[in-house]
Amino acid sequence: MKNYYMYVPTKIFFGAGELNNLHNHKLPGKKALLIISNGKSTKANGYLKRTQEQLQMAGVYTVLFDKVEPNPLKSTIMAGGALARESGCDFVVALGGGSCMDASKAIAVMATNDGDLWDYVSAGTGKGLPMKNVPLPIVAITTTAGTGSEVDQWGVITNEETHEKIGFGGSDEMFPRIAIVDPELMKSVPPKLTAYQGFDALFHSVECYVSNQANLMGDMYALTSIENIGKYLVRAVKDGNDMEAREHVAFSNNLSGAVMTISSCTSEHSLEHAMSAYHQNLTHGAGLIMLSKAYFSYFINKHVCDDRFIRLAQALGKKDASKPMDFITELVKLQEACGVADLKMSDFEITPDEFEQFTANAKETMGRLFACDRAQLSDEDCVAIYQESYK
Repeated sequence: MKNYYMYVPTKIFFGAGELNNLHNHKLPGKKALLIISNGKSTKANGYLKRTQEQLQMAGVYTVLFDKVEPNPLKSTIMAGGALARESGCDFVVALGGGSCMDASKAIAVMATNDGDLWDYVSAGTGKGLPMKNVPLPIVAITTTAGTGSEVDQWGVITNEETHEKIGFGGSDEMFPRIAIVDPELMKSVPPKLTAYQGFDALFHSVECYVSNQANLMGDMYALTSIENIGKYLVRAVKDGNDMEAREHVAFSNNLSGAVMTISSCTSEHSLEHAMSAYHQNLTHGAGLIMLSKAYFSYFINKHVCDDRFIRLAQALGKKDASKPMDFITELVKLQEACGVADLKMSDFEITPDEFEQFTANAKETMGRLFACDRAQLSDEDCVAIYQESYK
């Protein structure tokens, strides 16, 4: 494909120290719901205080919502939307990783629209109703490098009642107005999480590159992102204070978010979402890592785009790559160097008797991504990928 549609309206301010300039930007309101995770790092590292000070300097009053969990839940979204509405907030500030940014988009919708979030979800048991009101504007300040959610119009939310983890959004109004990508805020991310997040960014770009929706513009974003992960992720994992590495991984992540608005991810994301929909403690990047070798080997063995897998191997660092399986070799090599090659599903209490359930869930909730694969995965194929990935 050569045709593409591109619209990424977010103003991106990238670079070390950019949080210090937040007060200079034209913000979209005067009272912000400031969304952070339910963990300790944002407060302990001073990021929350610094952000509050910047917003105060800009004449913005803040209401804190510190309830967002990894793999954010629908019930949390509803609580955040209610607080924003009750407090009279006129915009949302997301400070944190992908979960906070994903949650902020859904909260922005529920702050201005009645009913339940699943009324507006267009897959699974969602009713697919149109939003009646424009969501609150969003400012995204990312403290991790994994999802690229600071520059796209999607958020992934889990309905804990139905075990559905679904990408929600897609409307132009859900793009953040402003994104602050400050690598200094990522220095405190532990090595293991740095690796999980880096591979999440990597797989966004890899999937978009081998998707049947790939195009000239998306290829440019994807390959540049992959090259930066291949060269700098190991350094960022080994030394979190290596600012050159942090900057390049953050840059890769930023591109991996943009490429999803131009191309599309594939069913690897659907298969992982099903896993973490039933196992809340499973980090998304970890799940993708566990599936990746078997998943991409399936398509390589189908010879659906040999030249693209060879180019991916080259982008990861094997300049003399000549066969598609070189990509798997380089992928495993990178996972080993980052200390994540031996992740086990069993460590997250996943059991093989769940694989058929995962398959059905993946196709029911995120079935549209299967349509982006270059070869169609049957239910038996999906179960086989889970089985081959199991440890």
